[in-house]
Amino acid sequence: MALIPKFFVVSTELPVGATAIDMGMLVKVDTSGDIVPYNGSGTVLGLAGDTLSTSASAMPGIYSGWQNRVTDSFNETAASAKMTVYYGGGEFATDQFESDVLTADTGVSLYGSSNGLLQASVSGSAIAILTKAAGPYPSGVPGVDVNGDMALKGANTNQYIEIKLLV
Repeated sequence: MALIPKFFVVSTELPVGATAIDMGMLVKVDTSGDIVPYNGSGTVLGLAGDTLSTSASAMPGIYSGWQNRVTDSFNETAASAKMTVYYGGGEFATDQFESDVLTADTGVSLYGSSNGLLQASVSGSAIAILTKAAGPYPSGVPGVDVNGDMALKGANTNQYIEIKLLV
């Protein structure tokens, strides 16, 4: 559950609902004006830049025992009741995608799944374009996994993709 903003056009803070959201998930605005996970219906607003959770923060590569926001029960939206949302384009690395993206080729369009994740095997309005296929992402900590760095931990067996956001 991680999102690494490499370049973004617009970020905003909007009120967040009560449903759990992982950083990097696709989100939309519900009828009461709150940010909620995209569920396959409606329009994707953008990518969640924070995590709304009671069990773990979404800091990339951090084990749960070492995470911040312990006093807020790991809820990164607790203080403001708002969530950062990235939209309007940009480039991101994320581990928030369905398993069909693991074998997708660069250049394919990615769409929203009913789980709020990116997927490759549907049609409709594209949310993003895959610019780098799934693989380990360097953490910046010296090691041997990726170009002299240890691999960053995350969902999808520590695999990250890079995308160009279209929404």
